Amino acid sequence: MIAIRHLQLAAATALAFPQLAHCADTKPKDTSVTTAPKHTNRLAKEKSPYLLQHQHNPVDWFPWGAEAFEKAKKENKPIFLSIGYSTCHWCHVMERESFENEAIAAIMNANFVCIKVDREERPDVDKVYMTFVQATTGSGGWPLNVWLTPDLKPFVGGTYFPPESRGSRPGFPAVLKQLADGWAKDSKGIVEHGNEVAKQLAAYTASTPSKVEVSAKAALTKGQTQLVQTFDADLGGFGGAPKFPQPSNLAFLFRMAVRKGLGETPEAEERDRAVAGKMALITLGKMADGGMHDHLGGGFHRYSVDRFWHVPHYEKMAYDQGQLARNYLDAFQLTHDARWEKVARGILDYTLRELTDKEGGFYSAEDADSLEAGHAEKKEGAFYVWTKAEIDAALGEDAALFSTAYGVVADGNSPAGSDPLGELKGKNTLILRKTVGELAKDAGKPEAEIEKTLAAARAKLFALRAKRPRPHLDDKIIVAWNGLMISAFARAAQVLDEPRYTAAAQASARFIKAKLWRDGALTRSYRHEPSNAAGFADDYASLIAGLLDLYETDFDTQWIAWAVDLQAKMDAVFYDKEHGGYFQTPAAQSDILFRSKEDHDGAEPAASSVAALNLIRLAQLTDSKELRQRAEKTIASMGEVLDKRPSALTQMLCAVDSSMSKGRQIVIAGTPGADDTKALIREARAQFAPNQLVILADGGAGQAWIGKRNAAIADMKPKDGKAAAYVCEDFACKAPETDPAKLREMLKK
Repeated sequence: MIAIRHLQLAAATALAFPQLAHCADTKPKDTSVTTAPKHTNRLAKEKSPYLLQHQHNPVDWFPWGAEAFEKAKKENKPIFLSIGYSTCHWCHVMERESFENEAIAAIMNANFVCIKVDREERPDVDKVYMTFVQATTGSGGWPLNVWLTPDLKPFVGGTYFPPESRGSRPGFPAVLKQLADGWAKDSKGIVEHGNEVAKQLAAYTASTPSKVEVSAKAALTKGQTQLVQTFDADLGGFGGAPKFPQPSNLAFLFRMAVRKGLGETPEAEERDRAVAGKMALITLGKMADGGMHDHLGGGFHRYSVDRFWHVPHYEKMAYDQGQLARNYLDAFQLTHDARWEKVARGILDYTLRELTDKEGGFYSAEDADSLEAGHAEKKEGAFYVWTKAEIDAALGEDAALFSTAYGVVADGNSPAGSDPLGELKGKNTLILRKTVGELAKDAGKPEAEIEKTLAAARAKLFALRAKRPRPHLDDKIIVAWNGLMISAFARAAQVLDEPRYTAAAQASARFIKAKLWRDGALTRSYRHEPSNAAGFADDYASLIAGLLDLYETDFDTQWIAWAVDLQAKMDAVFYDKEHGGYFQTPAAQSDILFRSKEDHDGAEPAASSVAALNLIRLAQLTDSKELRQRAEKTIASMGEVLDKRPSALTQMLCAVDSSMSKGRQIVIAGTPGADDTKALIREARAQFAPNQLVILADGGAGQAWIGKRNAAIADMKPKDGKAAAYVCEDFACKAPETDPAKLREMLKK
């Protein structure tokens, strides 16, 4: 944590408040405008759904940009910066309580230049000021509210502020007045203090050479050990409430479940592999059974407010769907248990149904809040929860079985402490309490009959739920999140042999190339038209990963060619040539205080972590020593973290795992679409093998393109007129095999 003490204004202590998970006693209202608005501000011209939600506030909001900065300097006013996103529950609460309040807006307009930022459009701005708030308060969250000098230097910050003082928490108007008074009395002192804070932030985030040489074996072993120490053996997941999915942890654990060469003895190695797989599978199982999983419509909510995975924060994010789909596909490929396939299909089918643009791009999110019948205000989870009376009326004689299966009770089933506002009183979040096998045993009926009854009940409730007002849809299309979804759909097409998933991945890739790839560079997002924000490092990294997965799905080398171009642009704009790793923003970005590199894999993996794995894959495909060296330098740039707390960088640990592997390539030489070619491809995809590439030597333009860059592939041909599989390690290949059964045995070894 940065050594910045709580800031002071004259004799007053700084106003820095921790994030409140559930602290408001009012609810967000329906923000749709049904009558002529009384106020309209500059946000009406923006594309972001979040900014447009605030276009009719009485606050004189500016978007982030030169107009606001110049006004602050010209009038010598501090800036009030508020950052959030359109599906943020507590952002809605603060808007209703404060930003729609005429009296509070008057204080804001008179004393500050007020700026709104969508963190999903400008993650770089969010990163700078979140770093400040976390440093000065010990925590962070959204809405993120920070006061800046006209030169964008932060001096006070917090998250949610109530509209009036509550206990030791001063109300938002009191905070505004105190800060305005402090600025009027000593703006020079505040500016000087802001400058000092900015220097400390810049120093903390500055790129420096790693002083620790990465030991791949030690990093992998220690990473798993640290996850074991925080693992909830009873309920899955890591740590206590609130519980987040943490897909990067699960991706790493699945790799460790098949990783060899780490144990001191064969017995110890086998034990550690079993532990890794067990942690991942228990977590995925508990999540799938829990209320975080939408049992009717598929997909997952953002996180659980309790440790039981029961009561979620009900918003659904595209980046979660993409990563979790891959986790469940890994589980299916590793175990061949149909349970995991079913969950993965549910995620992807939900995405196709609710988060897919007609032109192929994937939308960002669905809100947690929606209208409930008979109420004028939105409530969190209203779309998803049920009273027992509703279940009974909808399902009739099958209601008792369904209620037993999904924990539906008359008084509502929220665990103690998970609903402090009482929004879920008498309501039930569906959570699987009994398996089909247990229900069949209790009822003395065949499992197939029980499953048929439950499936029919779910279908009835899904149709009934569809008549409710839907949560707000953030239809912004973000490149990075589309990259994650392309990976998910491409991997699903490979593992499940599902053509419509291939088509979905292809459509998103084509959409981004047509709409958001201009003059050799990416634009961050799209809503009706491209945004004004250039692509960030995570946009490039996630899209490259998606394209590499897409190539291994349809074997169209246009995806590799584009990935190579994207990687070259990413290296030119974001790569730290001196110390390795990738900055989030370009060097030329003039409206942020400092460039930073993500040093942890959070809800989304860090750009450097994804890039390291991309570089290894590209190096294998194109036989590039330069790309391999860049991958190694990127891993090395995180030496201190990988030495002390590798569990913070579990996606990077996936790259570490690949870096210490020779890498297996399976080159299928055959006619595209021919039965013998497809049979060999199916065998190549049958096992969970994270450090494996499947390449098609089609005898045509695709093989020629790769062959120019990787001579080992240029001359690979079918054998005796039949499609042949060449199994290679670093392109040192065994004799070609034409029999799928023999290929299966070869790969098992």
